[in-house]
Amino acid sequence: MRERLKRIIRKLTWTYNPATEREASDSTARNFLLHWFPAKVTAKSMSFSYSMLLGTIILTLFSILTVTGLILMFLYVPSVERAYWSIKDLEFAIPYGWFIRDLHRVAAQLMVAVVFIHLVRVFLTGAYKHSEKIVGSYRPLNWWIGLALLIVTMLLSYTGYLLPWDQLALWAITIGDHIALSAPIVGAAISKVLIGGTIIDQNTLIRWYVAHVFFLPVIIFLLILWHMWRIRKDGGLAVVEALGIERIREDKVVAKAKTYSLMGIVTGITPTITQYRVRGTAVSSSPNLTRRVLLTFVLVTAAAMALTFLFKAPLEEPASLMWTPNPAKAPWYFLWLQELVADTTIRLKGLTISGGFVGGIIIPTVLLLFAAAWPLIDRTPDQAIGVWFHKSRRLQNAVFLLVCAVIIALIYVGAVMRGPYWHLYMPWQQWIKMPTRF
Repeated sequence: MRERLKRIIRKLTWTYNPATEREASDSTARNFLLHWFPAKVTAKSMSFSYSMLLGTIILTLFSILTVTGLILMFLYVPSVERAYWSIKDLEFAIPYGWFIRDLHRVAAQLMVAVVFIHLVRVFLTGAYKHSEKIVGSYRPLNWWIGLALLIVTMLLSYTGYLLPWDQLALWAITIGDHIALSAPIVGAAISKVLIGGTIIDQNTLIRWYVAHVFFLPVIIFLLILWHMWRIRKDGGLAVVEALGIERIREDKVVAKAKTYSLMGIVTGITPTITQYRVRGTAVSSSPNLTRRVLLTFVLVTAAAMALTFLFKAPLEEPASLMWTPNPAKAPWYFLWLQELVADTTIRLKGLTISGGFVGGIIIPTVLLLFAAAWPLIDRTPDQAIGVWFHKSRRLQNAVFLLVCAVIIALIYVGAVMRGPYWHLYMPWQQWIKMPTRF
């Protein structure tokens, strides 16, 4: 009986723990969950020092968001009269409701940050460049998919920001609506699409709720599938190109043999075959890569749960257009835009330059267009593909990091140094006291 049970367990789990090279090769073809992995990967592409396993971390966070989001859908009421109080019930009445909500929020914040870091990693390693070495490969397409993933991830988090229907949510959405209104000609139309009318009310809430729980998650899921498929199509991570450039020439002598020709038998022929061996070891995906993925999933989930106990999801007073918080701030990942809006608003003798248009629309659009076009502009050699901080990319890496540093600095200024009336305060200065609501 025990041996039979062992055989059954082995039959169910052999793809995750193959005993032979043949089983390791067959595991990815016969297991549905492992089917998106290639049969073999290079050892260097699995190393944390190259990819930092950021893609796996993002997928784990998205899984946490999906599971916790499905649970929250049974407990949340998308109504302006009941939304806030359903969140209150989660916090104080429903067993472990606070934990589910806080875990959902922590995973959302982490996903925005990790997707951005992943984009930085791809740029610094030149992994967006096209190379002719792999047939069917076109890495710029995956870079564009990554840019779309970053934008949709931020929108997914932003739409969830409104759902608690408290003061923090209401005025964060109001800020975004004012930036949209600053766009010439189409600003009013975009605002109506965003808020479902002329004021933020029930139409806005239900519109953003549907986008948050259905449309945006589906788009992200499809983009992730496309992204993973493109990695396979491109031959693996960009480190493959770096390894391919380090190919070693080997001349293999074939043993003497008889060759039959139209004129008879020819003897004494010793052909030499020239072949190339890639520097780097290829290993089976199962169990080498699959175990890393499972370990990353467990560690990221545990870390997100631990952070849930350290960072509580905020919940301010119920939303009210009759009372404006001072200062009213956007979510942290949009604070750099809010700070740009403030810094680019210029008033000169009756002439006002709209910061919402310049800092909220023009500058981020230009940055996005440059990021999208850069794979087509970059002329660094193929030797730089898949290599951290290659010497031929020093200038563009420095400029890219400078832009990232400016964005992070603007987020810090908006989060820490902007006080009442959006005045600038040094960290050691005391903010002026504002009158309370009542």
